[in-house]
Amino acid sequence: MKIKEINIRTDRHLISAILKFGDEQAFRALYRRHTPLLLGFISRLHSGSNPETEDVVQETWIRACENLGQFQWRSTFSTWLLGIGLNVVRNNLRRGKKYRSIIENLSSDPTCQIEDNESRIDLEQAIQMLPDDNRIVLVLHDIEGLTHQEIAERLEIPVGTTKSQLFRARRMIRDWLTEKTE
Repeated sequence: MKIKEINIRTDRHLISAILKFGDEQAFRALYRRHTPLLLGFISRLHSGSNPETEDVVQETWIRACENLGQFQWRSTFSTWLLGIGLNVVRNNLRRGKKYRSIIENLSSDPTCQIEDNESRIDLEQAIQMLPDDNRIVLVLHDIEGLTHQEIAERLEIPVGTTKSQLFRARRMIRDWLTEKTE
């Protein structure tokens, strides 16, 4: 019995094949590899119907493809792609679309531990009520694990602003959850 050779190509190889030859199979492999991560990221930033989240993912891929030749490997492809996704969400927020966040946990804030399903629902509602800027910083820091410096660079705001937005977001959630239990 012959063992089939598995063709595992790196992102660099796939992107090269896409740029040089317009290789559709290479694009499909890249898309399959990175879409689950992108979809999870966008769904944390964007609370809406599933089709809306998928629209943001598709718009992210369109922008990535349009700019693929400009990607310079200063970061991983997935980091670059998530940055584009973040920009798509931010642009949609600026246009007045209502995006809300659904977050499964806030592991770095012990005052916001989620103990049961009802508390999880309350937390999700509290996060959805956050102002957009605070919610985005909260998701990037507490869920995606970015540092304040990385958030500041991506959002093009001072590090102090990211810290104050995160502090405000956590305080608003804590206050809302405290009111709810009283």
